[in-house]
Amino acid sequence: MTGIEVRARDLIRVYQLGNVEVQALRGLSMEVEGGEMVSVIGPSGSGKTTLLNIVGGLDQATAGHVQVGEVSVTALQPSELVNFRRKTVGHIFQSLNLIPTLTAAENIELPMIAAGASRNSRHGRASELLEVVGLTDRAKHKPDEMSGGEQQRVAIAAALANDAPVLLADEPTGELDTLNAKVVVDFLSRINREFGKTVVMVTHDPSVARAADRILKIEDGRIRAALSPAQITEEEAAGSYVDQLRARVVDIDKQLAELDQEFKAGKLSGDEYVERRQNLKRTKASLNEELHRMGVVT
Repeated sequence: MTGIEVRARDLIRVYQLGNVEVQALRGLSMEVEGGEMVSVIGPSGSGKTTLLNIVGGLDQATAGHVQVGEVSVTALQPSELVNFRRKTVGHIFQSLNLIPTLTAAENIELPMIAAGASRNSRHGRASELLEVVGLTDRAKHKPDEMSGGEQQRVAIAAALANDAPVLLADEPTGELDTLNAKVVVDFLSRINREFGKTVVMVTHDPSVARAADRILKIEDGRIRAALSPAQITEEEAAGSYVDQLRARVVDIDKQLAELDQEFKAGKLSGDEYVERRQNLKRTKASLNEELHRMGVVT
């Protein structure tokens, strides 16, 4: 199914955190044409993920309206939202959401099982999508037997499983090095061009954002500017990327310290502690390697 338009009007999203009221979106409006690829950039806490979750039916707006094709998303009941998520939008998350005990092909088939597709049609579609993302030879591999970039490409294939006209990608390159990030973004661009899918991609990285037709800058819960890729210079992109990498290193150090405290308090088993610590350490090493490649001393 080819892409359809996405419209948001005067979106407000308020969260209640204890006695504190937080406004994630403050009257945000945007338009994405059918078959267009749009990036949404902005600092942490600006409302990027909240916007994507409301458009994709994972969260509900406090006020305002979202229209995806002919569907008024903000008017749907919970049971209707389930069907909307299965058929109209494909979600691609930074955290991947792959089942570790299933193979690449089986992870791609999961959304089709939920939609009631037959075994034969599932197998055929999974094979077709593995070819699209260049992973035919990885069909029987489980996530921990693949690189981060390969896992993200499996996640893209799973998002396409039910032929949704809209793909929503939340930081799809967030934990990848430059080479794998480029591969993933190139596949998203190819899917947009060759299959006509509407793609809305949230990213911190202006270098990644420039793969889109348009770039929307979000600040304090509102769209502040709409830019062409050429309006983000190489210098700005590189500087922003370095800042992003540094911020992620700091965040991982914080997660490591919290993990140590949880283990000391007896909240984690030894195996879980070791596995999570190793994963964080690997991610930090990859980030530092990328910073070194860019000439940044850490």
